Amino acid sequence: MVVSLTLSLALIGQTSDGLRAGEVGMRLEIAQRGTVMVKLHTRQAPRTTARIQELVRQKFYDGQKFFRVEKDPRPFLVQIGDPASRTKPLDDPSMGEGGSGVTIPFEDSGFQNVEGAVGLATRGNDPNSGDSQFYLLLSPARFLDGKYTVFGQVVSGQSVLEKIERGDVLARASLVQRP
Repeated sequence: MVVSLTLSLALIGQTSDGLRAGEVGMRLEIAQRGTVMVKLHTRQAPRTTARIQELVRQKFYDGQKFFRVEKDPRPFLVQIGDPASRTKPLDDPSMGEGGSGVTIPFEDSGFQNVEGAVGLATRGNDPNSGDSQFYLLLSPARFLDGKYTVFGQVVSGQSVLEKIERGDVLARASLVQRP
C-alpha cells in the first residue's frame, strides 16, 4: 500500500507533504498538535509571499501564539502573526494590532477563500494595510473574496489546523522548496 501511494504521488509529481516540483511551501510546526504545510502562491502574490518568506527566514513567527481562533457557531479560521502574542495575555485589548512594521499592498491573486486558504489579515477595511498577520480557513468563507490577499493554500495538515486552540504555539515556521 505504501509503495503504491509513493508511486502514485511520484507519477503526478506531488510529494507526501503536498508540494509539487517547483513549488515553495511554508511548514508550520504547531506545538503538541502537528505540522501544517502551506503551498505559497509565489507567482500570483509575489510581494506578499516574498515578505512572508522573509519573516519566516527571520524566525519572526517562531514562538508566537494563535491569538484568534473562531470555531463557533461553525468552524471559520485561526490567525497568527502578532509578535505581542509571545508576551502579552491573549485577552489584552491590543492583541491582534501588532505586526512587523512593514505593510504589504493588496494583491489580487485570483484565489478564493476556500477551506484551507491562507490570507493576509488587514486592519479595518483597508486592503493595503496587511503586514505579518495571516489567517488559515477552517471552512469556505467566500464573503472574504477580493478583500484580502489569498497567498497560500493548506496542502497537508488540515486536520491539524482544525485542532488548533487559542493560545497554541507555533513552535517553528520554515520554508520548503521543491526542485
